[in-house]
Formats: sequence, structure tokens, C-alpha cells
Amino acid sequence: MAIDDNQRSREAVLARVREALGRHGPDDEPRAAAHAYLAARKQGPRPTLPADLVQRFLQRAADMSSTTTRVEGIEQAPAAIARYLDHPHARAVCWPEIAALDWRGAGFDVDVRPASGDDAIGITGCFCAIAETGTLVFASGTDSPPATFLLPETHIAIVRADQIVAGMEEAFARQRAERDALPRAVNLVSGPSRTGDIEQTIVLGAHGPRRVHIVLVAAR
Repeated sequence: MAIDDNQRSREAVLARVREALGRHGPDDEPRAAAHAYLAARKQGPRPTLPADLVQRFLQRAADMSSTTTRVEGIEQAPAAIARYLDHPHARAVCWPEIAALDWRGAGFDVDVRPASGDDAIGITGCFCAIAETGTLVFASGTDSPPATFLLPETHIAIVRADQIVAGMEEAFARQRAERDALPRAVNLVSGPSRTGDIEQTIVLGAHGPRRVHIVLVAAR
């Protein structure tokens, strides 16, 4: 089922819920009340973070076994990714938002589509990134399919410096501020997939990518 079909099904279910509750108008009033409640609610204790959120994010991403590269502009990302892959004529899939970059000029082919089980490399952007934990935040949608960062063994994420927020609280506040509706799913990714179920030995790639590489685009 396509994401658009899922969205229509979701709206149909919610419409029946509204009808059962006797709500026939827009959801603006209860949504505004929920936002006001969240804005007024005090946050619990939080760790003190350094002023340089970018450096903190890179440090924590490394702690989570992600590798990182810094570039000055997004147009430099394909060349940086090609150096990381170190594989001539590599093939990958990517999100539409980065399809116009010069992938072919960097020496590899990129298809603009969700990943399938046969794709080894997935390249994505992200909704934002969390400095406190080195976490990438993804909001699912037609142009941001989760398969591209869940199925391939190597996931490469392009992150702008201005997408880095302090903590999870700021990440969800940005979701509420920038989107009219919540996405179908929000995925939080902290490094490669791993498990320690067998004899408490950490194994990477158990339930998703074996490698996560982050290309950080520095603020200009």
C-alpha cells in the first residue's frame, strides 16, 4: 500500500472518530488547546549541553558508532560520500530532496526511489538531529520513505548544521511548529542497528543498517 493510500485510510478512520464524538468542524480548537498545554508544561531535569551543539552532536554520533564527514556546502556532499564509499561505480538510492546533486559527477549512480531489499546503499536527508544523543530524526512521508534508511546495509544521512537541536524536546517542538499534521511515523536513529541478545555480545546490523555515515553541512 502506498503512503498516500495509508494517509487516506488514516483520515477515514479519524473522520469516523470525529463523527462518534460529535465533532463536525475542523480540529483547530482541540489542536490549539493541546499545543497550549504542551507549551505551558514544565520540562523535567535535563543535562547541561555545551554552546556548540554541532560539536556535541558529532561527538555523540561517534559514541553511537556512526562515522562523520564535514563539508562546507551541500554541493560537496556527493564527492565526500564517494570518498567514504571508496567504491567505483557504486549504486545507491536516495530521497527526492537530494536527487539534483551531482551524483554522476562524483562517480556513482543514484536512483530516486525507496530502497528495496536488494539495495546496499541508501542516502537521505533528515528532519532534524539531536545533539544530546547523536540521534537522527526522520518524519515519514511520500518524499521521505523510511525504507531508504532502514533496509540498506549502509545508510548515509546528509544533515545541515541548522537542523541540529539540543534535545528530544526541541525535536518534537519543531515537528509541531513546522508541520500542520503529525507524520505517520517518526523514527529516531542513533547509529547502526545493534543487538546484544546473544551472550551479551554487540552485533551491528541486526535489524537495520550495519553502517551509518553522516555528512554534516556546515552553516554558512
